[in-house]
Amino acid sequence: MKVIEFSRGQARPIELFNSVSASSLSLGDGRGETHVHCVFFDASGKIGEHPTGFAQLFLVIEGSGWVTGADGRRIELRAGQGAYFERGENHSKGSETGMTAIMIQVSEMELS
Repeated sequence: MKVIEFSRGQARPIELFNSVSASSLSLGDGRGETHVHCVFFDASGKIGEHPTGFAQLFLVIEGSGWVTGADGRRIELRAGQGAYFERGENHSKGSETGMTAIMIQVSEMELS
């Protein structure tokens, strides 16, 4: 067993996609292009619109925020909710009050 630390203080700022007050900490990578990150959003933080490089599962674990998909419609999310983005789908995400999320990126994903 290995204990994993993922506190906000260990995260690095996200500087791509016109991001504001958002940071990320890599939690692991797997075979077949799998990446797991903990993403922190300060109040008014966001990651601007961009296409996903991978299929992406975005799971809110603390706070609340929003996501947009290809249609540009903003959907509000709270802790215990998440969103799935297809590979190549234009999307953005952010929070007015602060949010922590786990982001899982994989080459392909099927939801159950």
